[in-house]
Amino acid sequence: MPYDVAVIGGGPAGLSAAVNVRARNRTVLVVGNDYRESPLYRAEQVDNYLGLPGKSGAELLELCHRHAEEMGAAFRKGRVLNVMPAGDRFYLGIGSDVEEAGAVVLATGVSRGRKFPGEEALLGRGVSYCATCDGMLYRGRPVVVVGLAPDAPEEAAFLQSIGCRVTYVSGKEPQGLPPEIPFVRAVRLEVLGEEKVTGLLADGRELPCEGVFLLRHAIPPVDLLPGLALEGGYVAVDREMRTNIPGVFAAGDCTGLPLQMAKAVGEGLVAGQKAAEHLDAKERE
Repeated sequence: MPYDVAVIGGGPAGLSAAVNVRARNRTVLVVGNDYRESPLYRAEQVDNYLGLPGKSGAELLELCHRHAEEMGAAFRKGRVLNVMPAGDRFYLGIGSDVEEAGAVVLATGVSRGRKFPGEEALLGRGVSYCATCDGMLYRGRPVVVVGLAPDAPEEAAFLQSIGCRVTYVSGKEPQGLPPEIPFVRAVRLEVLGEEKVTGLLADGRELPCEGVFLLRHAIPPVDLLPGLALEGGYVAVDREMRTNIPGVFAAGDCTGLPLQMAKAVGEGLVAGQKAAEHLDAKERE
């Protein structure tokens, strides 16, 4: 079903945006990873959030998530791969599915990790960010899954189930990887190939393959929305959390320092309000 607002990211900024969209009686979909995978969730104690000192990150996130649920926000677990503007609507590619919304709030946090050498040049020519989208192209062929997100072993198992010859690469031992899938521990990676992928260099060891699936927690905002303006490496916004793309707002760590929960919640409030007001204005036109 189409939503009024789609929020990409389920941390404090995204949940605050969702609550404030619902407060204006608009429908909202929050798309992101399980909030328990957030770095904040692992914080033993947070002392600088106004009015709630001494709580753990887990306690704070659970309160935020419950608040958004009780307000009627819809949730979808998944990784948004792209956002496609079309007229006054936006279409979010989530795996092999699409969700539609009238406005978007980017609350993706910060991207922890640079692109690997060869990744950008070979994107779409053997490099993929989605196993369920592109896996069928590699049936019977060797592929490498680079596991950078908790659900990566599950996606590796999917690729194996449809007939791909899978090797799994990660910096640490994966949880839930089928034992028949070879595991290579490596952190220094380079995608090899000129016109198309021919292999992955993993800590100096070449792994021949025809596809490399890079499975991260999230796609950086600038890769989600080509043309999105940045400032100092962060999403550029005005005081109403508007980006340079009409109908797209941003909040939280993705907009810059300080990377604090209080800032994220405040910016999420503004982004949610302004996204709803943007739709109101469109309906009056």
